[in-house]
This record gives sequence, structure tokens and C-alpha cells, in this order.
Amino acid sequence: MNIIYPKGKKASYPVSLLLTGLLTLPLLTSCGSSRTAPPPPIEDTRGGRVSPPPVQRSQTKKGLSNSQKVAILAGAAALYYLYNKHKNSQKQGAQGKYYLSKNGRVYYRDAQGRAHWVTPPPEGIRVPEAEARQYRDFQGYNGRPTGRDLTDLQPGSSL
Repeated sequence: MNIIYPKGKKASYPVSLLLTGLLTLPLLTSCGSSRTAPPPPIEDTRGGRVSPPPVQRSQTKKGLSNSQKVAILAGAAALYYLYNKHKNSQKQGAQGKYYLSKNGRVYYRDAQGRAHWVTPPPEGIRVPEAEARQYRDFQGYNGRPTGRDLTDLQPGSSL
């Protein structure tokens, strides 16, 4: 059976196939391997050819190494961490000595002797996991809402 095409359509069908093929060619070639051609050999000063040194590709490690693992301390866990970090400091002010009150809060004294309550940052404190293990029973360890608070700890001083 013969199909009769109008005069203008005979040439447009092969052209459309050709254009479709040309447009899909970049998509097909871009999905291939990411190998690149080796660089050309380097010419030695003596006139001979020397092949380039092999390309060193670093192996990316999945996960974190022990030195990179961190825990997020917030709430009571962060306060207790800050207290332990500053309790023996000889400085004054916010970077100075921290105290634990009877009501389970942490404070420091400024140069005039006034007490200032310490509040942990809302985003928490990033602490190496090995160092943070001692705070895992407290509220706020890695975002946990349950756990101990600071009221049952022995305060070093009271307000």
C-alpha cells in the first residue's frame, strides 16, 4: 500500500529524524564513563619522551573517622559540659570560673562579683564523641529530650 504525502512533508520527516538524533547524541555521550584521556607524554630535556607520573586520586572515605565523630550537646548536657570546662578557670567573666547552683543552674561572676546565668546556645555545642560520652545521661545529649538534669549534682557553690 502506498502512502501519499502532501508535497512539503516528504523532506520534513527525514530531517526531523536527523535533528532528533543530533539532539539526543549529547545526552547519550554524557552518560558514559568519566574517564579522561591521559595527558600527552612530557618531553625530557635530553630529547627523549617520558611518560607523565600516574594521577593520584584520593580515596574518599565514607562516614566519619573516630577523630571526626561529634555529639551535639544541648540543654542540661551543654550546661554541664560548660560547667566542667570552666570550673577551674582562673579568668574572670564569661571565660572565667563557672559555678553550679543548688537549683541546677550554671552561673559565673563578673569583675564586680555579680552573678550571670549561663544559657547554652540553641543550636547546641559540637563536642568530640569521646569527650561527650560522660554527658549521655543528661537531657539534650544528641537532641534527646529525656534524661538527668543538673539539680541532683552536688553544687560547688550556691547562689
